[in-house]
Amino acid sequence: MPRPDKHVFICTQNRPQGHPRGSCASKGCADIMNEFMNEIQSRNLFEKIGLTNTGCMGPCMVGPSVLVYPEGIMYGNLQKSDVKTIIEQHLLGNKPVAELIVPAEIW
Repeated sequence: MPRPDKHVFICTQNRPQGHPRGSCASKGCADIMNEFMNEIQSRNLFEKIGLTNTGCMGPCMVGPSVLVYPEGIMYGNLQKSDVKTIIEQHLLGNKPVAELIVPAEIW
């Protein structure tokens, strides 16, 4: 399998209820992961986009969070509907989705 053009890391960190940092799991990261998997499969993008679930990447307050490489751009506070936009505009179109980017002072 060739190296993908983009690699998407999705935080799937889970913590006990009431933990002071919260977690991406409690904010719907499973839905985000499933939506990326469904879109990659339906568009047959397996060789263009790598997808990996991760533990905590840091800014829990903006979860669910997604990190895209090679650019190192983090997206936060995502909804399922944002996945298509990220795929079309950033992963395939090479234009990051500015309104979803986690601010530099947080990430």
